[in-house]
Amino acid sequence: MDYFIICIVALLGSALTLFSGFGLGTILLPVFGLFFPIEIAIVLTALVHFMNNIFKLFLFGEKANKNIIFKFGIPAILFAFLGAYLLKLLTEMQPLYKYYISEKEFEIMPLKLIIGLLLIVFSLFDFIPKFKNLEFDKKYLSLGGILSGFFGGISGHQGALRSAFLIRTGLSKESFIATGVVIACLVDVSRLSIYIPKIANNELLLNYKLIILATLSAFLGVYFGNKLLQKTTYKSIQNIVAIMLLCYGFLLIFGII
Repeated sequence: MDYFIICIVALLGSALTLFSGFGLGTILLPVFGLFFPIEIAIVLTALVHFMNNIFKLFLFGEKANKNIIFKFGIPAILFAFLGAYLLKLLTEMQPLYKYYISEKEFEIMPLKLIIGLLLIVFSLFDFIPKFKNLEFDKKYLSLGGILSGFFGGISGHQGALRSAFLIRTGLSKESFIATGVVIACLVDVSRLSIYIPKIANNELLLNYKLIILATLSAFLGVYFGNKLLQKTTYKSIQNIVAIMLLCYGFLLIFGII
C-alpha cells in the first residue's frame, strides 16, 4: 500500500506542478514521511525531485534562456549555501503563535511568515488589473536569484520564489518551464552534495526499489503534463502560478507546511 500511495502522489504531483515550476517536493515529503523517518524521507524526496528535474531537462532543456539562468541561477546557488549556513540560527527562533486543530499542533514561525507574505504579494500581481502585465526588468533577476536561493537554503521553499520572478520575465511557456528546470537542477545538485557522502558510506539505508518506482511515476506525470502543455496558453500558466503562490503563501503563514 505504501508503494501505491507514494507512486500515485508522485505521478499526480509531477503532472500538476509541471506548469507552476514548484511544489513537487512539498507534496512528496509528507507522504514519504508517513512511512519513513524524516531524515530518510527528506533524502528520498530530494532524489526523486532531482531525477524528475533531469527528465524534464531532457524534454525542455533546449528552450531554456541561458542569460536568465546565469543572472538568476548563479546568485541562487551561492545564496542557497548562505541560507543553509544561517538555518541553525533561524530555526532556534521561537514561534510567534501556536494553535491546535483536532489535537494537532501548528506553529506560526517568523521565517515562514516572511516567505508566505512575499509569495502572496507576488500572487496578487495577477489579481490586480494595474499589475497584470507587469514584467521584471532583467536587472532585477539577480535579486530574484538571491531571494530564491537564500530562502531556499533556509527552508527549501526556493521554487515558489523562483517561479514568482520568472513568470514576469516575458518568457514563452516552454522557456519558462525549461529555465526553471535548469535552475532547479543546479540547486538540487547543491542539496544532494550534502547527502551523497552519507549514502556512499551507508549511513542512510534507502529503499532503491521505491525510489525507482516513484521516479518512473513522476516521469509519467511529466509526460502527461507535457501533453496538456501543448494545449495550454501562457495566460493559463500565469493563472496557475498565481493561484499556487497564493495557496502556498497562506499554508506557510499558518504553519501547515
